[in-house]
Amino acid sequence: MTSLQLVLIAAGVVVVVAVLVYNRIQERRIRRQIEEAFRQSGRRGDVQHDDSASAQDRIEPTLPGVVPENAVRARASAAEDDGDYEPPLAIQDRIASDISEGDYVVATAPLSEAARGPTGERNAPQPDPEIECIVALQPPKPVAAGALAAGLHARLGRPLRWFGRRGPGLPWQLLKSDTKGEFSEVVACMLLADRAGAASRPLLDAYFRMVADIASGLQSESLAPDAASEAARAEALDRICADLDVQIGLTLLKPEGTIAGTRLRGVAEASGFRLADGGRFDWISEETGAVLYSLQNYRSEPFSADILRTTTTPGAVFVLDVPRVAEPVRVYDQMKLLAKRIAQSLDSILVDDNRRPLDDAALNAIREQVRSTAAALNDARIEPGSVRALALFGG
Repeated sequence: MTSLQLVLIAAGVVVVVAVLVYNRIQERRIRRQIEEAFRQSGRRGDVQHDDSASAQDRIEPTLPGVVPENAVRARASAAEDDGDYEPPLAIQDRIASDISEGDYVVATAPLSEAARGPTGERNAPQPDPEIECIVALQPPKPVAAGALAAGLHARLGRPLRWFGRRGPGLPWQLLKSDTKGEFSEVVACMLLADRAGAASRPLLDAYFRMVADIASGLQSESLAPDAASEAARAEALDRICADLDVQIGLTLLKPEGTIAGTRLRGVAEASGFRLADGGRFDWISEETGAVLYSLQNYRSEPFSADILRTTTTPGAVFVLDVPRVAEPVRVYDQMKLLAKRIAQSLDSILVDDNRRPLDDAALNAIREQVRSTAAALNDARIEPGSVRALALFGG
């Protein structure tokens, strides 16, 4: 082995160790930040309900017959820290409106503060550097959305959006295959984490190659961030969101016997629920069209019109997905009252995982968990029910 080979091997080892140390330091800083947010919201002092604790001290209700979505993923968020780690929003705050090779991140307001779109509507979709990996293209001449067809139809296993704008300082417009007009600047935005997990390094590499191929066809350069840094950021975002991913379940059981499916459906629909394609009943807000909470089968078998018509069930589970609803405490109060009324109508009771009846004290303890989780989400700048929250807690 030559001395040159030895030097190259040594240099490679040093680089790998440096990356590992950097990632570990970054993770610790972000972890301290989110733990501080939980302390400020009083979460650590909350009484944990029996059906909402996990090995990681998360509020993850174990619902009979229901597999919580957050059981299959690990999450995180990048929050500001006093050290030298610069979180995405800090980068976003300091950038200029033009994209340069030294700073790939696009100048844009967070999703909760989106700029007025070309049609004058507020809250138009915008790139979100805090949760998306953004690659910028500046073609030599304006291009139509059709020139990006390969990217618009790409399937990488991760939400991917394309935006264009007609000039520096103008609003970004979400691009679709039928979008009219031409754009002098284009960006690709890939979500870094959702309930399926963090974007991996191989996935990021594939994403960069895809965008680079499209840029080559436009005779444009692609301005991309460092893949290793983005992979570390994705894992950090994934881990922190895992601590904030909370689903609350109230189980309704018939003490003796079972509930006829036709009876359950009649009571549920009279209470405002509608049978959805996903095998559950959804309670949908008339104002926003958003699902506020759902009613699922106590058994693993999903609800359907045929099943409800011909079978019985020992009970059902009311489920509130805290990060995905605006005003989670108000929605929980509504769900709790409705659950009590339905339980009375069906001669059933609300119980925990050990089939112990839920009294008002236990229900109030769950309410406090919802409140503290909502506060921690806001501290992490992930407003419950916002576009950002729906992206991070989807998949």
